[in-house]
Amino acid sequence: MHRSHFLAFLGAVGVAAILSASQVQAEVTGTYIEARTCQVYTGPCFANGEVGLAGKEALLAWNIESGSHGGTELAGLNVLMIVKAEDTIGFTGLAGARPIAATLLLDERATPKQRDALADFAQQHVGLSSDKVVRVDVAPIAVALDIGELTGRVEAGSAVQLTTRKARKSDCICSNESAYYPPIVKLENFAPGVTIDGQVRARGLGSRWDVSGNRNVYMATFAY
Repeated sequence: MHRSHFLAFLGAVGVAAILSASQVQAEVTGTYIEARTCQVYTGPCFANGEVGLAGKEALLAWNIESGSHGGTELAGLNVLMIVKAEDTIGFTGLAGARPIAATLLLDERATPKQRDALADFAQQHVGLSSDKVVRVDVAPIAVALDIGELTGRVEAGSAVQLTTRKARKSDCICSNESAYYPPIVKLENFAPGVTIDGQVRARGLGSRWDVSGNRNVYMATFAY
């Protein structure tokens, strides 16, 4: 079974057991939600119609449940990155989309040292150099993922409001849907989903978008 469907088709107990085993050796573990401005749970016909027109922006949200980065403890903290590229972020990720810029939102509960570590953590796993980050803000951030129900929530002050759910059979249009584009970052297990309500205001990027009702989400766990 493709990893993109792993969480969607396993029961909550089975998922929890497998995730616990897979994260034993990891330095940093947690949950992750990604929202794009194009469909990711889709088929070739719909995806081809969006190439070059949509999908040039993405929101990446991490909730770090345990672990440290660069020797700094980050358990319980959140970090968000909003990216903008010249082209649709597709099969080759950001590298193939020619990223223009990114902004970071760091958990207001973090110390200055932890904020530096959160920023470095996000940049490292996205693969962006610091010169691409045009703005860094501190905000009250909530990133929550229910692994059993596959529902998610991301909130960051007035910048981000996102609620998500897993993809269902009723979301299929052409009956050829799959997790079409891969997630932007490396993940342990992931499943495609739908944005119930989603507004993103990317200060510094001159970008605001509403993705409510789109099949544009990945919900996942990570273990680095």
